[in-house]
Amino acid sequence: MNSDKNSTEQPILASDRQSLAKMIDHTLLKPDATVEMITLLCLEARKFHFASVCVNPVHVKKCAELLSDTDVEVCTTIGFPLGANTTETKVFEAKNALKNGATEIDMVINIGALKDGHTELVARDISAVVAAVHAAGALVKVIIETALLTDDEKILACQIAKQAGADFVKTSTGFSSGGATVHDVALMRQVVGSEMGVKAAGGIRTAEDAKQLITAGANRLGTSAGGKLVQADEHPLPSNPSPDTY
Repeated sequence: MNSDKNSTEQPILASDRQSLAKMIDHTLLKPDATVEMITLLCLEARKFHFASVCVNPVHVKKCAELLSDTDVEVCTTIGFPLGANTTETKVFEAKNALKNGATEIDMVINIGALKDGHTELVARDISAVVAAVHAAGALVKVIIETALLTDDEKILACQIAKQAGADFVKTSTGFSSGGATVHDVALMRQVVGSEMGVKAAGGIRTAEDAKQLITAGANRLGTSAGGKLVQADEHPLPSNPSPDTY
């Protein structure tokens, strides 16, 4: 996230750290992530009681083993990062991840189809994954990749995801030309209302970034800097509904 260069970093009040931690998907999606790095990610998630770890599918089984006795969910990515897999492939990926222990699925939409105006194809793609994931009692977050969309396309993508029964809409993969912005989060929250979650991801590195996005309407944050955020010094978070509100 690109914050105002002149803004002063505002740390987080200790009493708010637990609430913030449960908004964080502790993320490691680098292609060169090693088992040692994934293990450390899980240890940090255990320590801070983050909402989840978010990893590539190859690491799901390891994370599920390491986090089996904790309150930390295992999130993985499907059709990632381009969204250009076939629907059948995305469904297979999702089912395989669930079998290996994933409890949350972050899927990327068919971005090209959305931009071509093929909304029915986009809807079928999302609906198929949602059906497979919900059948296993897990959550679906739909990544719309805001950096590649116009505002009208962002609105349309959120409407389709909501109609398809997804649990969250998510801003970004972190692998495109931009990440989460306050504008996009506010727009997405306006579209989905209180019935869905909004996950901001991409470029969230400071407590100030987190607070701005939460104020805009995010109730989940995808970041690799979770430890830094929850260990910040004392300063209150903005007043905002808890993650369970959405």
